[in-house]
Amino acid sequence: MPPLLDKLSDWAERADDLVLRMRARLGLLHPLQLVPYRSYGTPTRLYVTGRLLTDKGISEPSADDSRLQNLLNMYRRFESNEIPDAQLLICPADGSEHPIVTDEEGYFRLNLEPTCLPEPIDYLWYPVEIRLQAAPAPLPTPTGLKVQAHVLIPPADAEYGIISDLDDTVIQTSATDLLRMARTVLLRNARSRLPFKGVAEFYRALQLGRNGKRNNPFFYVSSSPWNLYDLLEDFLALNDVPAGPILLRDMALARKGNSQHPSAHHDHKLKEIDNLLLTYPRLPFVLIGDSGQEDANIYREVVRRHPGRILAIYIRDVMRPDRAALVEKVAEDLRDDEHKVEMLLVQDTVQAAEHAAQTGLIFTEAIPAIEEGKHKDETTPEDPGKAKEQGA
Repeated sequence: MPPLLDKLSDWAERADDLVLRMRARLGLLHPLQLVPYRSYGTPTRLYVTGRLLTDKGISEPSADDSRLQNLLNMYRRFESNEIPDAQLLICPADGSEHPIVTDEEGYFRLNLEPTCLPEPIDYLWYPVEIRLQAAPAPLPTPTGLKVQAHVLIPPADAEYGIISDLDDTVIQTSATDLLRMARTVLLRNARSRLPFKGVAEFYRALQLGRNGKRNNPFFYVSSSPWNLYDLLEDFLALNDVPAGPILLRDMALARKGNSQHPSAHHDHKLKEIDNLLLTYPRLPFVLIGDSGQEDANIYREVVRRHPGRILAIYIRDVMRPDRAALVEKVAEDLRDDEHKVEMLLVQDTVQAAEHAAQTGLIFTEAIPAIEEGKHKDETTPEDPGKAKEQGA
């Protein structure tokens, strides 16, 4: 970032801090909110992360929400008051307490080594308690503010993991069309945004695998900012897409690292995927993305850094010939080099599912349900629940 912009960014952060303290002294600050992010770990190491913010009162998504309501909620997500220098306690089930202080953007991140694990919430998820001990002066410390974080630990008999992009891979975003993307992101919520046709059924088939235990873990890696976390988590749940850690990007770090540069998107996703493969050295992975950005190039680099670890790569075609040609070139490179990993450019989830069945990743019997899910999604209205448009 140029020195002048760097200084302006620093001044903006100082101004935010000053406004936060003034509002606290005047009693105008919204209640504090601890936001835990779904994360991942192993039986010997847990990664716990989240953020401390003021609660802006973002409502639960409804199919009846107007575009104006959705726009206001999106504004609230980005106009958040982050709480730096707050003292927290991370409390795993072994009875230990791990103090940590939120950073200048309100984030907290901790790698800890538990002496024992709690009972899982289900096959994959383990709870870890987070408590607020003290807010920074002059903010009052609310009594008993605590939340439960969920940490994914793949079982020993998981067949493989799945790393998936989100925008234009799971959720329709139109990232290659800026105006259409802006309308979609700003004016729709988790209920009115649309999944790609059949994606929920395909992802559930991958989670099931072929051992019938539904314990193959999902990880979602995206360059979207953490401010959108609640919307993305709600979207996955509402559309019955398998839950997984959602690994997003810090907007402040992106600004300082020049987020407009193509390598910013590339470096973030590559770093997160590297961390996952290093965390689970015995687990092979399936990679899923789209042709709209850099997923094909990123996944090629993953194959070369981690030989023998990638079972298949599925790239959804965003219907741009220039991007399709790039993916085909990368796919040819992967077929010809020593790693021999197949990268498929697919038109829809049924095409990906048929390949997954042929290569033994899912049951062939799962394909009719994926076809039915695709047909059902095709008949979903383009703007579901558009019942209130006043003021938009």
